[in-house]
Amino acid sequence: MWSLPLHTNRRFLVSHRNARLTPFARRLIVERVQSGQPVAHVAKAMGVSRQCAHRWINRFNDAGIDGLEDRSSRPHNCPNQTAPDVEERVLAARREHRCGPDQLSYEVGVPPRTITRILRRNGVPRLHDCDPLTGEPIRASKTTAIRYERDRPGELVHVDVKKLGRIPPGGGWRAHGRQMGSTAAKKKARIGFDYVHSMVDDHTRIAYSEIHDDERGDTCAAFIGRAGAFFAGLGISIERVMTDNHWSYTKSHSVADVIADLGATHKRIRPHCPWQNGKVERFNRTLQIEWAYRQIFESNDERSAALPDFLHRYNHQRRHHALGGHPPISRLSPT
Repeated sequence: MWSLPLHTNRRFLVSHRNARLTPFARRLIVERVQSGQPVAHVAKAMGVSRQCAHRWINRFNDAGIDGLEDRSSRPHNCPNQTAPDVEERVLAARREHRCGPDQLSYEVGVPPRTITRILRRNGVPRLHDCDPLTGEPIRASKTTAIRYERDRPGELVHVDVKKLGRIPPGGGWRAHGRQMGSTAAKKKARIGFDYVHSMVDDHTRIAYSEIHDDERGDTCAAFIGRAGAFFAGLGISIERVMTDNHWSYTKSHSVADVIADLGATHKRIRPHCPWQNGKVERFNRTLQIEWAYRQIFESNDERSAALPDFLHRYNHQRRHHALGGHPPISRLSPT
């Protein structure tokens, strides 16, 4: 029989959405019963039946702490599961006829609800997202079908520009309130904008940013060249550069030349699908929250001077959820 010390380090595990108790609550049941409390009293305190409490105690006795975790609810065998050849007939009929489940049901002899599950399970797009003549998808979804991460540093980098309003001397409306910009004189000042150019490595999430006065082709090309040198200093060779379809990337010969000098290829996202460049788009949001609008700056130069410190903290200290709570630089070093 397994024993569970009363003062062990508890792990807050996540249970499936239909579970009455979390793994931590199941562990509490075992701890309290082992301490001598009656099962009925423990079950009542936890809001479950005695049978439920006995089930978790028995599982703990059989398998130890691992027995308190969730098990798959999938049956060991499914005698009524749709056969693979039937699924293939459904998919072939959908490609040929390009019609909905009700009409496909007459073609293949399978209930419409089963056809719906087969189509969803195989990732078949909905009819209104497809071209009626060819059956190929023509409408982009708001989520990328496959969430990806490149296998090695430099295999793909994301490039984008974030436009930020400049801060007037003495501070802007965040320091003095929105009423400061209501007068005609203030509106005619035309302080202008800063253009924050950023490059983010897909695998490591290491970021490099610069502030410029515009986003013209020559400016973008010079930034990509310096960013490539920054990543080269970290031992990262850039293979692909992904951008949106802004004219400075698509029409500029300078951008094409500098990408070629890096030995990389230029990849563009699908028009009107910014989420395909999502890693740098998400970094732009982090720029705003943790740098540009993190505090009240009294001048534009003060905000610009704070960017290098933010980038160092982002790359070397800030925990990244997608990296298991480690900073981006950890992807380059074994520790």
